[in-house]
Amino acid sequence: MTKLIASLALSALAFLLTTEARKGNIGQIAQVQSAENFCFFLPPMEGGIIADNEDRAVAFCTKPMSKAPGARLFPEGFIESAYFKENKEQNWVQVTGKMVPQAYNLSIKDGGGQYDVNAPVGAACADYKYFVNLVEPNGSLFCMRCCQTKEDCPVGRSTYGCRAVIGGKY
Repeated sequence: MTKLIASLALSALAFLLTTEARKGNIGQIAQVQSAENFCFFLPPMEGGIIADNEDRAVAFCTKPMSKAPGARLFPEGFIESAYFKENKEQNWVQVTGKMVPQAYNLSIKDGGGQYDVNAPVGAACADYKYFVNLVEPNGSLFCMRCCQTKEDCPVGRSTYGCRAVIGGKY
């Protein structure tokens, strides 16, 4: 019973935090500049399940970024490796890499999920019309691509995983 009450309280707090964030897009805008300077989306509460929080996710960044107002910082030790790639002809940027799920108490049994321009509502990647972001705690992978066209940000393939949806180095 105590666990249920604690879980409900955390869910209510996460809902309130995200509702407040959406009023001004605070924490709803990510940015990708380089392998050292980037953001992507995670559940608002530590230990959240990725797919269960697709409507409530908030941006986390490697450091404060001007075009990502209200984004949180990744927990210490969360990002293990990151690789940046830019395609100037097609006008997209991406960051791919490995994370340490335990640094944010993510379950290594969580198969992950996808965040994009449809969920969480109001989410965006600064300077781009579209984005696709997959987070896979069970494989310790993350990927984020920001694009100007839908074709370059395939959002209908979340079950395929990072390596299939966003090719790159991991």
